[in-house]
Amino acid sequence: MSAQTATKPATRPQTPPLPEAKPESLGLSPSRLQRMSDVFRREIDKGTMPGATIMVARGGQIGWFEALGKQNPAESRAMAQDSIFRIFSMTKPIVSIGVMMLLEEGRFLLDDPLSKFIPEFAEQKVGVEDNGKLDLVPVKRAITIQDLLRHTSGITYEHTGNGLVQQLYQQSRVRSRKITNAEHAALVASLPLICQPGAEWNYSRSTDILGRVIEVVSGKALGTFLTERILAPLQMTETAFHAEAGNAPRLAEPFATDPWNGDKIQLFNMLEKPVMESGGGGLVSTTMDYARFAQMLLNGGELDGTRIIGRKTLEFMASDHLDPSVEIKGTLTQPGHSFGLGFGVRTEEGIAPFSGSVGQFFWSGMGGTFFWIDPKEDLFALFMSQAPGQRVYTRTLVRNLVYAALE
Repeated sequence: MSAQTATKPATRPQTPPLPEAKPESLGLSPSRLQRMSDVFRREIDKGTMPGATIMVARGGQIGWFEALGKQNPAESRAMAQDSIFRIFSMTKPIVSIGVMMLLEEGRFLLDDPLSKFIPEFAEQKVGVEDNGKLDLVPVKRAITIQDLLRHTSGITYEHTGNGLVQQLYQQSRVRSRKITNAEHAALVASLPLICQPGAEWNYSRSTDILGRVIEVVSGKALGTFLTERILAPLQMTETAFHAEAGNAPRLAEPFATDPWNGDKIQLFNMLEKPVMESGGGGLVSTTMDYARFAQMLLNGGELDGTRIIGRKTLEFMASDHLDPSVEIKGTLTQPGHSFGLGFGVRTEEGIAPFSGSVGQFFWSGMGGTFFWIDPKEDLFALFMSQAPGQRVYTRTLVRNLVYAALE
């Protein structure tokens, strides 16, 4: 567990580490944790991923933290504990916490219509496919803030399917990093919904829209709000919408071609400051930075005496928010799981194809990052990699291996 350090720019302080302890003192088996690391070393040796970091913490202390493989497969530099990753959708829980902080201030209600804050959404229609054509029909009810948090808004993603509504997304500029959050929200509002609000769970750009809601309500740019209210108080000094130029030697990169499916991999340039600060997937971070966020969640909303979110508010967020009538589309919510406000949540001890505890909450990023919080076991785990093609496989693998190490 020796730290692998890298030179840091003088303009940015180092993220303070969480305390460490011997695994056995935390009820973790050192031999089984070593076996976990060995499994991922074998994956790296097989060429399925360039490298990874793995952290397991229990009882407020880190019991295992290793950096494996290469940080950048095009270079000889080893993966380090302070390597910087694109965390993509692990941005969503941070932004969702920001939204709920504003709720705690009485700035809005969860059942407020989205159009109250972004008027362009008042005119949206639902796209219904009929013999290869798209009919536009009125919404039965307005999109609410709660819909955005739980992905029941009817908004979609361009990469989750190839239906006619998703084709319109693909043909638009929604993926551009050169438009503002306001322009992005107006563009999404101009596109039809994939279903009636509240009818289906569709993974979507809803959290990007929440980022714009934060800007409207707070009067601040999303990055400024997140820094002032969450990142700085938690001393997450290296989490932002881009990495500083001086940190170029610390950036984790994927293979040029995915070893599983042969697809070319193109991820955004972490050194480029985007115009759009994507609340759904734009942050870069380090393992220790995100660990401080995870420990805050495990602590019920506070870290080192700094409260970020109320305990009951966080419990509410980590609860099942999908009515039984909601049809779950896609495979992101596994059997035995549902979705809360910004997190996936486990609802059954069994059924799922991997170990876990009822009440745990989690999310992941399409670049290969993953975390979960298990209040029952007083545990959180973090897996960071830049390996998009095998991300579903590694999420299941690391869950099984971590839970096998519990004494």
